[in-house]
Amino acid sequence: MHVQSSQSDWIARAQAVLPAGGFGNFDPSVVIREGRGSRVWDEDGKEYVDYLIGSGPMILGHGHPEVLEAVFEQLPRGMTFFANNAAGIELAEEICRAVPCAEKLRYVSTGGEADMYAMRLARAFTGRDKILKFEGGYHGMSAEAQMSLAPARLVNFPQAVPDSAGIPEAVRDGVLVAPFNDADFVRSLISEYSGQIAGIIVEPLQRLIPPAPGFLEALRAECDKHGIVLIFDEIVTGFRFSYGGAQELYGVTPDICTLGKIIGGGLPLAAIAGRADIMAHFDKAKVGQDGFLMQLGTLSGNPVAAIAGLKTLEILRRPGAYETLRQTGRTLMDIIGRHLADAGVAHQIVGDPTLFDVVFTDTQVRNYRDVLQADAARNASFNKALRAGGILKSPGKIYPSLALTKDDMEQTDAAICKAAVVVKSTGN
Repeated sequence: MHVQSSQSDWIARAQAVLPAGGFGNFDPSVVIREGRGSRVWDEDGKEYVDYLIGSGPMILGHGHPEVLEAVFEQLPRGMTFFANNAAGIELAEEICRAVPCAEKLRYVSTGGEADMYAMRLARAFTGRDKILKFEGGYHGMSAEAQMSLAPARLVNFPQAVPDSAGIPEAVRDGVLVAPFNDADFVRSLISEYSGQIAGIIVEPLQRLIPPAPGFLEALRAECDKHGIVLIFDEIVTGFRFSYGGAQELYGVTPDICTLGKIIGGGLPLAAIAGRADIMAHFDKAKVGQDGFLMQLGTLSGNPVAAIAGLKTLEILRRPGAYETLRQTGRTLMDIIGRHLADAGVAHQIVGDPTLFDVVFTDTQVRNYRDVLQADAARNASFNKALRAGGILKSPGKIYPSLALTKDDMEQTDAAICKAAVVVKSTGN
């Protein structure tokens, strides 16, 4: 049971039982007590406008009354069954209606699991071993995904660099790494490793970086030409960029995609969705023992998460939802750009109105190495100043939500104005 205590007490207790004093996610010096709507409060009662929103899932804000009502109705009926349930089936139907590539899907509990199975699925379908990913692309915590996620040591492409201890050296041989937004380099890799590449996994918007015109289309064409499975990691962009995700917004349909965050309405739920012939490898009766990809999970398709996801998606389908989200994002982008320009601070606002941040550089950002060359000191200074002004955000992302109010925007404007002055005296 939660006992009332100060934030410093909770930090000390966390340090006694948690490695590095945290869950491995966000800054462990922040201990959140509660969230309501667009705001969160820490254990000392400090209030923040929340642009972290659980790293993306809380697109409706915290404690949306309709989502809570749906969850409360389900809880007395059962919390998990390790068996099919109607809510999970209904949510799968809705996802398949909404997402262009989704003919069938399989549930897991986390986005990292979904990405791991997606890569394994590509191998099962093609009978090939190699996965091509992009430097700086985030696809969870599997060994393959931890290759060249955020390398401090830059090496020649396509060599993969492990970003974690405990990964066998042999994993390097199964992963090829390319620079994002470089279609010519991808073509050269496919030519060099002819017939060996099972899948290309890509975030349609890589962290913050939009695809260059024609880049996703080039990946689609090359995958079609060479029998490679194209995987869109839409854990973040699914049901955020549009109801059909980034693939709907950009007009490029992958073979399979991964989904998470929003589809669980704030509860643990993710999925792999795609073409029926590829997804058939989860069905031993259709592909036989040799082609069968075993997948199971204690909480996969959990009915409480499915109910929360169903209600969240219902609300997102209502007229004006995405227009409001995008307009809010554009307003925030304009506020940041105006104050930093007034302060004479070199910057680029990178991303989509539904997911973006500022990068402190005066050059165009097209890939991970461009971000790496930006002014990290100014980024840290900006985020610290915003937090002092009651704004909570990720070190590298701003997630708008539908819960933001006029008062939130006014507080954000004032905090950014002060942060711009602080940043001006930092770094370059």
